[in-house]
Amino acid sequence: MRYEKDHKQATRHRIVEAAGRRFKEDGIDSAGVATVMSDAGLTNGAFYGHFESKEDLVANVLADQLRAQRESFETGVSDRAGLEAFIRSYLSSEHRDQSAEGCPSAALLDEIVRRPTATRRVFTDELMGVTDDIAAILDPTDTEAARADALALFGLMLGTLQLARALTDRDLSDQVLVRGVESALKLLDGS
Repeated sequence: MRYEKDHKQATRHRIVEAAGRRFKEDGIDSAGVATVMSDAGLTNGAFYGHFESKEDLVANVLADQLRAQRESFETGVSDRAGLEAFIRSYLSSEHRDQSAEGCPSAALLDEIVRRPTATRRVFTDELMGVTDDIAAILDPTDTEAARADALALFGLMLGTLQLARALTDRDLSDQVLVRGVESALKLLDGS
């Protein structure tokens, strides 16, 4: 059976999308190749036609998800008001409750720490694109100097979201999100 020229690329994209959702929902180590391929509607045998290993898939998922996050940020955030709206959206109960559809960093950070250097490098490179976009808003005249502030701001947001997701007390979780927004906005005002 002959496939159209773009079939392999579309299939690869389908696997990456399915893996992204599954990794963020179950964790990288808990999501096996068989489950990811089933989620993508494909057989296990098709996996190695697209990826060398599960780690190769992990690196591709991180790159894809972080690029998509950056593209969304770039189209929706162009000034401080947009950055404030981004903070409020990021630290919302909706984002907290939808980890499979949300930020890959918040869902996977604790696992990324234990990945091989090459995978962590992909994460670092892509995450720095997002933080550099934040830095450009914090101080358009000196984004290099604003980079540390942008990392601190994004780190606060990541940690707040992770903590809010981990708490079983929904009211306390909501309070953590509210305080996280307040703290992030103070950082934003202080930059």
